[in-house]
Order: sequence, then C-alpha cells, then structure tokens
Amino acid sequence: MQKDRILVGQFGAAHGVKGEVRLKSFTQDPAAIGGYKGLADAGDTRRFEIESLRFVKGDLFVARVKGVATRAAAEALTNVGLFVSRAALPAAEEEEFYHADLVGLTVRSESGDAIGTVSAILNFGGGDILEIASTGSRETVLLPFTKAAVPVVDIAGGYVTVVPPTEIEAIPPPLCAGLSGES
Repeated sequence: MQKDRILVGQFGAAHGVKGEVRLKSFTQDPAAIGGYKGLADAGDTRRFEIESLRFVKGDLFVARVKGVATRAAAEALTNVGLFVSRAALPAAEEEEFYHADLVGLTVRSESGDAIGTVSAILNFGGGDILEIASTGSRETVLLPFTKAAVPVVDIAGGYVTVVPPTEIEAIPPPLCAGLSGES
C-alpha cells in the first residue's frame, strides 16, 4: 500500500436488490466516510461517490454508491477497499497515528535491539493490536497498542519500542529473546 493513500473503509456484501452495499468504515468518526471526496479502490482505477449512508451499528453502514443501481453491480464491490489521498485527511493529532504510518516500522526492545517489524494493525473490537513479525523467522506475536505495551512510537525515526505485558506467556522464541533483553 502506498503511504500517500489511506484505507478508510471497505465494501461488504450487497444489501437488497437495488444496488445498496454494506460498508465498514475505518475512520475515527465512522459516519465521516460519507463526506470524503476522491474515494478510490486500491489500484486508483475506480472512483466512488457515496450518495447516502444508513447506519447499521458501530462502524457498519448500508451505502448507496453513485452509479451502482443493481444487486449485481453492488456484488461486484464486495471486499473492495476505499482509499483516499492523505492530503484529504487531517494531520494526525499527538498520540494518534494512521495505521499506514505504523505498518513497516522496526520494532525494538526496551534495550534498543531490533526484534521485528510491525506487519499489521488489527482490531477485533477491543482496541488496536500490533502484529509483529519476528526478524529472521515466520513467527508473529500480537501486542496491544497501548502506551504501556508500546511506550515509544517514532514515525520519523522509523521504529516503535515495545514492552510486552506480563500476561503474555507464549511469545515465540525469536521474539521472546529480543523482548526480554536476552540475545
């Protein structure tokens, strides 16, 4: 994914027979996605204009999209991500981060050793979670994206510092060694 484009939502399944489609918003204010101009797919080949949103729950909506008038057209949008230019979004506030800025950062232990890379930001409803890919291994570990577990986020420096919670027992060996300060 390009860093100058930010994923702000994703179409889900078609809803009904008149071209409506489910939409999951990834914006801080979920309804704000309806006002974004310049929405496009990942390849920047298709443009979308949301004509209306109907709230379902949380960050889920039923959307009417300009030019989509049939169920078949809505079904063709299933799982299409909606991206917008970074320039169209407000600058991140202090202690706020765009996920696109975090993915790819080096993960360091408290002692400064590089132990992996942020491979994804996940959220299953209980808050953001960093997925960390271990250096030199296929192993990953999930850590809560909290100030306690990730006390330092240095976007300009290209790294985060992590301190795993004591509750984490089964950290894969390559990460475990790095997180505990062992080599």
